[in-house]
Amino acid sequence: MSQGWKTLAAGWLVSLVGLMCLTTTAKAQNLTIEITRGSDQATPIAVVPFEFSGQGGLPQDVAQIVSDDLEHSGQFSPLSRSALVSLPSSSEDVFYDDWKRVDARYLVVGKIEPQGDQYRIQYELMDILGGKRMLGETLTSSNGNLRASAHYISDQIFEAITGIRGAFSTRIAYVSASGAGDNARYALYVADADGYNSQQILSSDDPILSPAWSPDGQKIAYVSFESGNSAIYVQNASTGERVRLTSFRGINGAPAWSPDGSKLAMSLSKDGQPEIYVMNLASRQLTRLTNNSAIETEPDWTPDGQSLIFTSDRSGAPQLYRMSASGGQAQRVTFTGNYNSDGRFSPDGKTLFMVTRDDSGYHVAKQDMDTSRVTVLTDSRWDESPSVAPNGTMIIFATQQGAQGVLGAVSSDGRASFRLPSAQGDVREPAWSPFLN
Repeated sequence: MSQGWKTLAAGWLVSLVGLMCLTTTAKAQNLTIEITRGSDQATPIAVVPFEFSGQGGLPQDVAQIVSDDLEHSGQFSPLSRSALVSLPSSSEDVFYDDWKRVDARYLVVGKIEPQGDQYRIQYELMDILGGKRMLGETLTSSNGNLRASAHYISDQIFEAITGIRGAFSTRIAYVSASGAGDNARYALYVADADGYNSQQILSSDDPILSPAWSPDGQKIAYVSFESGNSAIYVQNASTGERVRLTSFRGINGAPAWSPDGSKLAMSLSKDGQPEIYVMNLASRQLTRLTNNSAIETEPDWTPDGQSLIFTSDRSGAPQLYRMSASGGQAQRVTFTGNYNSDGRFSPDGKTLFMVTRDDSGYHVAKQDMDTSRVTVLTDSRWDESPSVAPNGTMIIFATQQGAQGVLGAVSSDGRASFRLPSAQGDVREPAWSPFLN
């Protein structure tokens, strides 16, 4: 069930604590990707270990990170290193016919050499069937930025082949919890998109909910209960500086940034039932958009900023509705099934991702906005809080693995999926950052 909807409908905290308060720790923790389903249409690609001309070894295996990134996208199926027919380090050393025999469609080679306290990285991408070099670049990286450089290389390769901008250099935010009852402890983390370089940016004795990245990737809005009641905060992800935007009596929840970063949509119950409001962040002026006896929550903006989608039970069960960002009549947009919530748009606005319910549980699904066709993307039983990658190719969400809360991800076509469990226990409430440059 969608977490934002469930917490409102069931008293805001009861179900959340029941799901989150397992045995975890609040210290820094990397999430490890476990592939659960590979695409049978993934493109074969060979990523050869990069030749290193320095002494000893590198602290990061750049080529392996690139290979992992491409595999996690669901678009590529990297050859195992044992299947590599040779170990070229430049395009001049590549014999295309050799790679055709192992059905490699593309090939990545490279070399790394130390330059003072930095590294010079050269990489190249070859089209094996076309028999040509597609891409080549030289970059400089510090020791501490080798993973970031690998993600950058993955982004360039992904875009060169697919025509879609890569999202491997983006980040995710998520919530972890430790203990239970009076010993409960909560933490907000940010990490690389592959779960590494996790950093805690907030720790609290009280629940943290609904993290949402600003469009520039600099700030995160979230809900905290540290003052005894729900309140919406905005925090700088790098400096930790933060401000409290709302702390009205009742529910202050589900913050969502407008595409231009000037406004924040939210659900407030200060006037009775939870309704959708929009705050102008410069003036702090609130505009109420909905006025209904139903529960209205989980707003999200269309990519053009002209409309909002939100969850409402005004039809008797949670469904998704759309209305102008300036207010007016709301129109129902989901009709398949009796439960659809937590809508999130693809970057082009053509697809609506959401949580839907059927006889087997709660799943991440997508609806084509032109045809209204709904496709269920996951087969797990308890999915919630979907968040879409900025290139629209993957959706990250919270789910259950046994008794543990984990993060899951599924490709937008549903063909590939993976999970990001924490070695320390429960993680939930994921949010995928925008492109960071």
